[in-house]
Amino acid sequence: MKTILLIGLGRFGRHIAMKLNDLGHEVMAVDSDEERVNAVLPFVTAAQIGDSTNSDFLTSLGVGNYDACIVAIGDDFQNSLETASLLKELGARKVIARASRGVQEKFLLRNGADEVVYPEKQLAAWTAIRCTSDHILDYIELDDGYAIYELSIPENWMGKTILQLDIRKKYGINVLGVRDGGRLNMNVTPDTLLDTERSILVLGHEKSIQKCFKI
Repeated sequence: MKTILLIGLGRFGRHIAMKLNDLGHEVMAVDSDEERVNAVLPFVTAAQIGDSTNSDFLTSLGVGNYDACIVAIGDDFQNSLETASLLKELGARKVIARASRGVQEKFLLRNGADEVVYPEKQLAAWTAIRCTSDHILDYIELDDGYAIYELSIPENWMGKTILQLDIRKKYGINVLGVRDGGRLNMNVTPDTLLDTERSILVLGHEKSIQKCFKI
């Protein structure tokens, strides 16, 4: 369990709060809008109404005590930038900030943010990848050209085991799991059999995955 300071409770921030709650983490939620704060109360450990660009207010929150601080402000980039900078100045261990444009990402990384999430860009990439093939069920982009794909199992793989396919040796792709009946099984062995009722979760270089699955 981790402690998270979440600043900005619009739609994006609210969804983060809900997911963190599902994962069992402790969340301190902050926004200048009372209505937004009230809306997330069922999903957070505590919440406060306040101005995150105010140094005294942030200091009162003890930002250095949280495992991570998330700046999810989406409607005022100046506030987002000032908040990220102040958090780092006040000793925040890790600052993750939201960007909605490429130039914002650069400014945030230069002014306090350790990591930047770019929801529109990431969703656009997911949508573009997803629509290129009927086989692709999910997609997560990683660093250096690597990605995780969930794909329906090709017809010519039916009835074969992981060992028989040997895609790791042929393509440098690792099989992480197999989804069967909606449940993901990460305990994959060389004898795991593939059939029409299953999908497969693989990790590898995007070009290798595209070649292997003819995407």
